Amino acid sequence: MATRYHCPVELTMDVVGGKWRPVILAHLKEGVHRYGELRRRMPDVSEKMLVQRLRELETDGLVSRHEREANPPWVEYRLTDEGQSLAPVLQAMYDWGVARAQRTGARMVEPPA
Repeated sequence: MATRYHCPVELTMDVVGGKWRPVILAHLKEGVHRYGELRRRMPDVSEKMLVQRLRELETDGLVSRHEREANPPWVEYRLTDEGQSLAPVLQAMYDWGVARAQRTGARMVEPPA
């Protein structure tokens, strides 16, 4: 039986909620990233957690994983069309976070390049 929701926000949070899922999606909104790039951009997430969340997002159809045949081989992640449909939501969350940081003096640290 499919999950029943009583509010569209409930469904949205079921898909993108949690501490790391929206952050991963926000980084991928900016473009394709290799696993190592995501790790550098998210230094506070454990490798196990990042892999788990990426797999969940892939299962939910928001992220696609592509293995590259190179030497050494590597993996890149990108948003699917369904994931791209979240871009306005992610941008609104980003903009709100910037404004909130300015209002409250919260310190934003740039991820390493």
